[in-house]
Amino acid sequence: MEAVTHFVNDTVEFYKWSLTIADKRVEKWPLMSSPVPTLAISCLYLIFLWAGPRYMQDRQPYTLRKTLIVYNFSMVVLNFYIAKEVSVSMSSLVSFSVICLVLCLQIAWALWWYYISKGVEFLDTVFFILRKKFNQVSFLHVYHHCTMFILWWIGIKWVPGGQSFFGATINSSIHVLMYGYYGLAALGPQMQKYLWWKKYLTIIQMIQFHVTIGHAGHSLYTGCPFPCWMQWALIGYAVTFIILFANFYYHAYRRKPHSSHKGGKPVANGTSVVTNGHSKVEEVEDNGKRQRKGRAKRE
Repeated sequence: MEAVTHFVNDTVEFYKWSLTIADKRVEKWPLMSSPVPTLAISCLYLIFLWAGPRYMQDRQPYTLRKTLIVYNFSMVVLNFYIAKEVSVSMSSLVSFSVICLVLCLQIAWALWWYYISKGVEFLDTVFFILRKKFNQVSFLHVYHHCTMFILWWIGIKWVPGGQSFFGATINSSIHVLMYGYYGLAALGPQMQKYLWWKKYLTIIQMIQFHVTIGHAGHSLYTGCPFPCWMQWALIGYAVTFIILFANFYYHAYRRKPHSSHKGGKPVANGTSVVTNGHSKVEEVEDNGKRQRKGRAKRE
C-alpha cells in the first residue's frame, strides 16, 4: 500500500512539474487547461464500447443512412479546413522550413482543431455499434481512436505548432479522401462502381507513416530545435501503425479468402478496407439497401 501511495504522489508531482514547461499560450484554450475532460470523454468512449453491443444485442440495427452522409461529408470539410489552415499559416510566415519549423501560434490553433477532430471521430465507433457492425470494431480501430485523442491533447499542451504540423497535415489531407470515400459509399449502391480505389486508401495510409518517420528522423539528425521526446514518441507510435496496417493489408488483400458455408450456401464476408484504424465493409447492406429479416430501425 505504501508503494502505491508513493507512486501516486510521484505521479502527481511529475504532472505538476510538467505543467511548468507546458506551452502557456494554449492554457486558456477550450479543453486545454486540464486533462480531465479529454480523459473523461475517452472513458465514456470505452464504456460505450462495452455497453453499446449489449444494448443492441436484441435490437434491430439502425440504418443511419442520412446521418452517415452528413457526418462523413462534414468530416471532409473539417479535415480540409485543418489542412488548409496549416498551409495558409505556413505561407504567411516570413520564413519557414518544412524540414524544421519552429513554434507558430497560427499553426498551433489549426492543430487544436485537429485534436478536436480526433474526439469527433469517436462517432465512427458509435455508428458501427448502432448499425450492429460489431466485427468492424477491431483492435486497430479501437487502438487508433483511444490513443489519438489523448496523445494530441499532450501534443497541443506541450508542443503545439512547430514540427507537429507535418503528420497532422498529411493525416488531415488523407482524411479528406477517406471520409469522401465513406460519404460517397453512404449515398447508395449506385455509387459502388465509382469506389474502386478503396484499396489505395490503405496503401496511402502506410506510406504516410513511413514519410512521417522519415521527417521525424531527419529532424533528430539535423538537431532541429524541437523536443526530442516528441520526435521519438512519434516514431514509436508510427511503427505500431505500420505493423497493424501491414497485418490488415496482408489479410485483406494478399491472403486468399476462405469461403465458409452455412446450410450449403456460401457466406460472403465482403471486401473490407481499413483506413485510419477502422474497417469498412463496402457492401450494399452498408448503404441501408439490403433486405434483412425484420425491418431495420430508421432514423
